[in-house]
Order: sequence, then C-alpha cells, then structure tokens
Amino acid sequence: MARRKLTYRSWAAVTAALVMGAISSLVGPAAPARAAAVTFTNPLAEQRADPHIYRHTDGYYYFTATVPEYDRIVLRRATTLQGLATAAERVIWRRHGSGEMGAHIWAPEIHFIDGRWYVYFAAGRTDDIWAIRPYVLESGAANPLDGPWLERGQLQPARGSFSLDATTFVHHGQRYLAWAEYAGNNSNIYLARAVNPWTYAGTPTLIATPTYAWETRGYRVNEGPAVLIRNGRVFMTYSASATDASYAVGLLTASANSDLLNPASWSKRSTPVLASDSRTGQYGPGHNSFTVAEDGSDVIVYHSRNYERYLGNGYDPLNDPNRRTRIQRVYWNADGTPNFGVPVPDGLTPVRLRAHDLPDRYLRHWEFRVRLEPNVTNLADSQFRIVAGLSNSAAISLESTNYPGYFLRHRNHQIWVERNDGSNLFRQDATFTRRSGLADPTKVSLESVNFPGQYVRHRDGLLYLEPVPDAAARASATFALE
Repeated sequence: MARRKLTYRSWAAVTAALVMGAISSLVGPAAPARAAAVTFTNPLAEQRADPHIYRHTDGYYYFTATVPEYDRIVLRRATTLQGLATAAERVIWRRHGSGEMGAHIWAPEIHFIDGRWYVYFAAGRTDDIWAIRPYVLESGAANPLDGPWLERGQLQPARGSFSLDATTFVHHGQRYLAWAEYAGNNSNIYLARAVNPWTYAGTPTLIATPTYAWETRGYRVNEGPAVLIRNGRVFMTYSASATDASYAVGLLTASANSDLLNPASWSKRSTPVLASDSRTGQYGPGHNSFTVAEDGSDVIVYHSRNYERYLGNGYDPLNDPNRRTRIQRVYWNADGTPNFGVPVPDGLTPVRLRAHDLPDRYLRHWEFRVRLEPNVTNLADSQFRIVAGLSNSAAISLESTNYPGYFLRHRNHQIWVERNDGSNLFRQDATFTRRSGLADPTKVSLESVNFPGQYVRHRDGLLYLEPVPDAAARASATFALE
C-alpha cells in the first residue's frame, strides 16, 4: 500500500482532534451563563496577509485577505472562526486590465453598513503600480460571496499621495474612516468623519506618525489601523516598520468621551504590543483586525511568517508570499487596557488557568516556579498549551507558551515549568489526569498520574502537588480554563 505524506495541515488536524478531546473533558459541561472556552489552531490560512474577519448577524464569519499575486479579492465564510481554515474561497473581484485598480491589490476589509456590504482595499495603476490609493466596492447581496459588486471608486475626496489600509468604525453614533498615507518620508495614520461609506468630510486629522526606533526599521511606517472600543476607551492598533521580521503592532488610545479628531486626544504607547518572538517561532506580526469568538471573547487577527528575514541583501518581503493568517485571544489587564501577549506558537492556541477560590488570580511561572498572581501583564507567563500527555496520551500535559518544550511538572511536590529532558520520570511528572473541578464540575482539576489522589493546588501563593482532604483544599485545586 502506498504511504501518504502527512502534511503540516493534516498533522495539525490530527493533533487538534486529539487535544480538543482532552480540552472538552477538562472543561466539562459549559456553565449556563458562559460558553466553553474556544481554542484555535494556527495558522488559520497559509499565504494570506493583512487579514480581516467580520462577524455578521447572519451567524457567519467573513474572511478576506491579501493574496500573494496581488491581483484579486477573495472571500470565504464559516459559522466558526476555525471553520474559516477549510471554508471554500471565492474570488469576488479582479484587478482591472488597464488604468486604475490595475495593480497591487492590497489589504481588503469587509464591512456591513446600513444593510449593504462594503470592501475597502488599496490598488495601484497598471501604468504606475506605486500610485496606491484606497478604493471601495459595494454589494446589496445577502451573501457577499455571491455579489455582484459595484465599484464606488476611490475614497472621496480623492487622496493625492500614496494611501492605503482604509478601515471604518462607529463611535457614539458617528462613523469614521481611518487610513495610512505618506507625507514626506513617513507613512502616517489619518482619521476623518464619514459622510457615507466611501466619502469623508472636512480635513483629515493626522493622529499618528512614526517616531520610535521600532517604528522606523527599514521604512518609517505607521499603517494598518484597526479599532477596538472597550472599557471607556478607543484603542487603535497599527503596524510599523518594514513588512519583514521588523514588522510589529503598536497601540494608540483615546478616551471614549474625547474628540477623536483632536490629535491631542490620542496617546501612543512607546513599545510595541505584539512583535517577533524567536521562542514561539513567529516573525513580523502585523496588519491586524479584531473580531469576537463564539464564546464572546475578543480575538486579534494578524499575519506573520514562521522564519526570520530582513529587507535587503536581495530579499524584498513584498515578494515573499509566506505571510500566514493567525488568530488568538485578546486578554484585558486590570486597568482596562488590552494585553496581546506574544504571537503564540503554531498549533493549538494556549489557555490560562484561573483559581476557582481566588478568581482574580492566574497560574503563572516566575523564574520557572509556578505561582498564583493577579493581573499577569507578562501574559505569556500564564498561558499554557494543552497537549497529549507525555507519558499517557489519554491524559494531558501543559506546555509553556513562551518557553516551548518546557512543561508544567511536579518535583518534590512543588510545581515548576521545566524543559522536557526526555526521561521517563519527567514525562510522568508532567502528565496529569483531567478531572471535573473538585469544587465546581464546570471547571477543572489536575490529578497526578504517578501520584494518584494528589492534585495541583495553590497554597500561600505557590503551586504544589498535594492531597485535597477538605473543601478548602478542593477549592484550591479547582481552576477555570480560559
């Protein structure tokens, strides 16, 4: 019998199926007021950059992105975010054979506005491929994959210089348009009030320009604005630097009650909120959008490559097709600001374990000792990937997000995060039997496979492996999976 090659995608599917069974058993029945935590398998789509996902009221997620040929706009839909990975893709529009909208079809976004679908995208001309401008398509179809699509043309009033990455959002009943545009040597972000989906009013406001060193690597760039409105603030992410491994995501913030067209309303974080991470094997994360998962959690959608390359020495990232669409959960700090953590490793997305009896505190590692703390701003320290048990595939192991190859294990009845040394003892110490929560069956408890009857529990702020003889101990050995 001929042997079939097991591709990364098929291997990921097999692994995900195995581990999702473990997660389902861990989570148990969903609490009535809250859906079970949703996990994803990355990458969501190969060779799809500048991704945008829109969750519509018809129960579908709609996904579009830049294709490496830069010649068309594609769209797919599914009832779940993960379903987009295998959903059929349809071409809804192709570049012109001459003149406007004839080259460099970049960064499409799909939005539903006042009962109609709109796609924003950037394009050059066949006779001047770098005359990039933002354009708009419109459709009245119930299913935007069916079309037809009307060309509304360039964003109006027409821009006079290199402009791209148009997006739109509504705040306090007012629709806004935001985009990136070159002025001098800088790509800046501008904001204006929208009259309709393809027209803005007044003089656009300059709200961000590249100033920090991490925004000026290769090129001086602020681009790809995306908006998330939460906790009394308007958060606008953007991407900076060249589209190689230097690419990173920054954050602008304005009070929800401020005048968004006043540049003074916006503050810029001095460091990126999502950047390349050699530990997780992800480089150049950027050009993101936001959506909401089936469980109601906020999700960041972005692209990255799984290798490190930089502009120059014959390498042009625009000719490198291997940017991949990825998704992961957005967490929120105690002060109401978003926490994106690190670009997580390929494969199943990680989870966090929140204490049942101290619900503001999460299991995290600190210098590899595991403890319980609130407001873990170094988010990846509190994220673990659930994988098949190292010593028993019917059980589970928990792998560190920011230290791949390191696992939660017990040693001398203390809980540590340590590198897998391949020994039988380590594999057993790092494998746990999943149990319904001892204090709450909708949550989880972790029983040691080589010390049956002993559970991972917290005591005095640290994590131990111990028996749980009473109600208080059982509560300390129960965790919510998020």
